[in-house]
Amino acid sequence: MRAILIATALTMVAGPVWAQSCTTYGTMTICDNGFTAQRVGKTTTFSNGTVAYHSRNMTMYSDGTSSFRVGNTTTFSNGVTAYEFGNVVTFSNGRACHRLGNTVSCN
Repeated sequence: MRAILIATALTMVAGPVWAQSCTTYGTMTICDNGFTAQRVGKTTTFSNGTVAYHSRNMTMYSDGTSSFRVGNTTTFSNGVTAYEFGNVVTFSNGRACHRLGNTVSCN
């Protein structure tokens, strides 16, 4: 669950749309496009300098954006919504991510 949440956040802060695959090793997530994230407690630091602060079902990012999770739905402040069903996350902007073990691949 935590791996897919971090990968979902990576797809939102990584910038332009392109296929990517991210693998989580403990608290570190590494993507094939060079993007990384390190989670320590309730804080995730991304390699682009963005920091995410997690509090219950709310995440606040240092760039001023946020996300709010209710059940299997996450709504981002930019208007994008993510729906998680099993090992698949589908975004309202057409992207999708699939988890297999500790690897999440998005298109």
